[in-house]
Amino acid sequence: MNLSQGKYRLSVIGSALAVTEAIFWPLFLIAWLGLPEIAPEFRFEREEILWGLALIPVMSGLFLLGIYLRNRTLRKFADHHLLPFLVPGLSSGKAVAKFIFFRLAFSMFVIALANPQFGMREATAKAEGVDIIVALDVSNSMDAEDFTPSRMERAKMALIQLLQKLHGDRIGLITFAGDAFVHLPVTDDYSLAEFQVSEVSTDLVEKQGTAIGLAIDLALESFDFDNGVRKTIIVVTDGENHEEGALKAAESAKEKGVIVHTIGMGSVKGAPIPVYSAGRMTGFRKDQNNNTVVSKANPEVLMQIAAAGEGMYVQATNSQFGLEALVDELENMEKSEFKTEKFEEYEDRFQVFLFAGLILLLIEFLIADRKSKWANRIHLFGK
Repeated sequence: MNLSQGKYRLSVIGSALAVTEAIFWPLFLIAWLGLPEIAPEFRFEREEILWGLALIPVMSGLFLLGIYLRNRTLRKFADHHLLPFLVPGLSSGKAVAKFIFFRLAFSMFVIALANPQFGMREATAKAEGVDIIVALDVSNSMDAEDFTPSRMERAKMALIQLLQKLHGDRIGLITFAGDAFVHLPVTDDYSLAEFQVSEVSTDLVEKQGTAIGLAIDLALESFDFDNGVRKTIIVVTDGENHEEGALKAAESAKEKGVIVHTIGMGSVKGAPIPVYSAGRMTGFRKDQNNNTVVSKANPEVLMQIAAAGEGMYVQATNSQFGLEALVDELENMEKSEFKTEKFEEYEDRFQVFLFAGLILLLIEFLIADRKSKWANRIHLFGK
C-alpha cells in the first residue's frame, strides 16, 4: 500500500486550489468589467454584494490550514507506516474536489444575491385617484374625553386607518380652530401623511374657535384645479361654536365641483375638557365665570354643511368611527389620472445562478472524502 495514502497530500491540494483561483478570478473579472460594455442591458442590482467573493481566498486558506492540521493529527495518532492501514481510502483528489464544488457553489450564491439583471425595457406606471383634503379641528374642545382616549386621539387613529385604505388617491391636511393652516399639502406620500397626522395636537393653534368656513376656503385655495382630478374635502370636527360662513364655503365648494363630507366628533350629551400639566390631569377647563366648560357635539350644523357640499355626514361613535361608508363613497368617485411615470425595468436572472449553486452543492454533498464501493464503480475523481 502506498504510504502517502494515509494522509492528505498538501502540495497536491494547494496546487489544485491555485489553478482553480487562477482560472476563476480572471474569468470573473473579465465578465464583471466586460459585460456592461458588450451587453449594456446587463447589470447587478446589488453590486456591492459581490464583495462577498473576497471571502473565497480566506476560505481557501482556512481549508489548507484544516488539511495541514488533519495531517498533523494523523501523524500524532500513529506511525506513518501504519496510517494507510488505520485510515485507508483517504483521497486528496476527492477532498479538493469537494472544496472546489463548495467554493463554486458559494460563488454562485453570492452572484445570485447580487441579482444579475438583463433585458432592460421601458415601463409606464399610471396613478389614478382623487384629491382629498382633510380639515381637522384642533380646538380645545377636541380634547374632551367622551371618546376614548379623547376626540382628538380618536380622530387621528381614524385618519391613519383611512390612509391605510386609500389606493392611488392623494391627500392633504389642514388644521383649524379659530384660524386655519395647511399642515400638509396634497401628496401621494402616505407615510409622510401618516406621520403628519400623528403629530397633530390641540396646541397647534392659539386662536380658539371652530372656523369650518375658513378651513373649507383654505382647502379650495390649496387644490390644483388645472389637473382635472376630482376633489373632495373631509371636515372632522365636533362642530361646536362654529363661525359664520361654513354653509357659504360648502356651497362655494359645490360650485367648483368639490364635494364636502363631514365627520362629527363627540356626543350630544357632551363632556368636560380636561387640563393636563406634565402629563397629569389637573382639572377641567373653566369659563370666565369659573364654571366647568362642557363641550357638546353639534350634528345639525355638520349635516347642513354636508348637504350644502353635496357630501355625506358621518357621526362617529366611541366604538365605530364610520369610515366604511366614507371609504366606499371615495371609491365610487370617478378616478382621474394625475401622474404618469416612465421607468426602466430589468428582468431578474438570479434564478440561473441560484439553481447552479444548488446543483454544485448537491455534487459536493455526494462526493465522499474516502473511497467507497459507489465511488470505485464510478471513478469520477480517481484515487
